[in-house]
Amino acid sequence: MERIGGRERIKVDTRVVAATNKDLKSEIGAGRFREDLYFRLSVVNITLPPLRERGEDIILLANAFLRRASEEHRRKLQFSGDACLALVAHSWPGNVRELENAVQRAAIMARGKVIGPTDLGFDTTDIPGKEPRRLKETRNQVERELLLEALTRTQGNISHAARELGISRPALHELLQKHGMDSRTLRLAGPTQRVRHE
Repeated sequence: MERIGGRERIKVDTRVVAATNKDLKSEIGAGRFREDLYFRLSVVNITLPPLRERGEDIILLANAFLRRASEEHRRKLQFSGDACLALVAHSWPGNVRELENAVQRAAIMARGKVIGPTDLGFDTTDIPGKEPRRLKETRNQVERELLLEALTRTQGNISHAARELGISRPALHELLQKHGMDSRTLRLAGPTQRVRHE
């Protein structure tokens, strides 16, 4: 490169990472973005869908943020079932940053060890207002994620997983059967692998 007004060529080794929430091809067509700059930047394109379209990631991310906040504030916290439903049902216009802030705020403001929807800033009337099919799908999705996380952490140990979830062994067996999950698969997978159940 050469500095503006300079004569000496300077060797540089750089990589440009650019991000936008706009459709740049449409912006070029509308005359709001330079086409030559687009082709300079457009080498490897990665499309990241918004958080609301990655429902299965919401609980995983929320739990990761909660573990971090629990350590930071020296509190043992967990989400209630209704809180998990509210997390998945929310549209998250602020994406992952909004989710992280909501969990951090709840970890600070929650009075007890269990974080509910109101601790996260949700109106509890929002959940029943969803259509029944959507609510059922959300509940099933949350149940699967919670089961998978508990069984992965305990390497498929039913007793330990049931204790973590605060339910009885028979209740856990019923949930596993409902979702077509096998604890033996997670036991064989070991602690460093994650098994995905559709």
